[in-house]
Amino acid sequence: MGPPLLRSLLLLLILLAAPGVRAEALVLLPGYLEDGGAWRESGVTAELAAAGWRDGGNLLPARGGVRIAGGERMGNRRFYTVSLPTEAPLLTQLQALEPLLAWVRAQHRDETLALAGHSAGGVLGRLYLVRHPEAGIDALVTIASPHLGTDTAELGLLAGQTPLAWLAPFVGGETLNRSQGLYYDLSGTRPGGFLDWLNHQPHPEALYVSIVRRQDGLLGIGDVVVPPRSQDMNQVPALHGRARTWTVDGLHTLERADGRRILEALALLWRT
Repeated sequence: MGPPLLRSLLLLLILLAAPGVRAEALVLLPGYLEDGGAWRESGVTAELAAAGWRDGGNLLPARGGVRIAGGERMGNRRFYTVSLPTEAPLLTQLQALEPLLAWVRAQHRDETLALAGHSAGGVLGRLYLVRHPEAGIDALVTIASPHLGTDTAELGLLAGQTPLAWLAPFVGGETLNRSQGLYYDLSGTRPGGFLDWLNHQPHPEALYVSIVRRQDGLLGIGDVVVPPRSQDMNQVPALHGRARTWTVDGLHTLERADGRRILEALALLWRT
């Protein structure tokens, strides 16, 4: 039995033996230019399934409700992926996310509910907690998320304000123009900006876990999109000293090991 399989088995035993409160539902939030499939293609959901979680399907906003693609309707512990307009500003993404999480909460009334977000999805998850403390989110796990912004967004914003923006539709770069609002949101903590506002808002009581990619980690490259300091929720003024921070090797993209890290984070919740 190899180390990864042994580790998954130990996590499964923790899940089965942990007393008291248990995370019954987990919603996985996509990052920029991702959809719910990113969590599946990376192997994250396979790790969750190996630990006994059932796939609740991929949730999409629909007129008058929620559309569910695939998944199972049975099982005490379920994870859901969601598809959102990830090129849009975060407040627009929030409007698309709200009915999806309201639906999940209705399915898991009085149960523990956790969010995990990759990249910009982690910031979106934090925005949801701030705007909806009444939802009773018990845990937020963020992976390589730009809580203090990123120079990559600054560059995208700058490119959109130059003559390059006029050429974008002709060279397949429409995303550059569609993403200007999001780039502005994530371009830093300038006074009066979106992140400056969010980072000073009261955050509800919850388990906050930051999974931080080293900048010079894997193959000497690491995460070149978001600086490690920006990924750490303890650097957010409203969360200083309240978050757990795990620093790992890896690129900015999701990887299978993130599934095990999410499970380890949720195990902390069950032990409290």
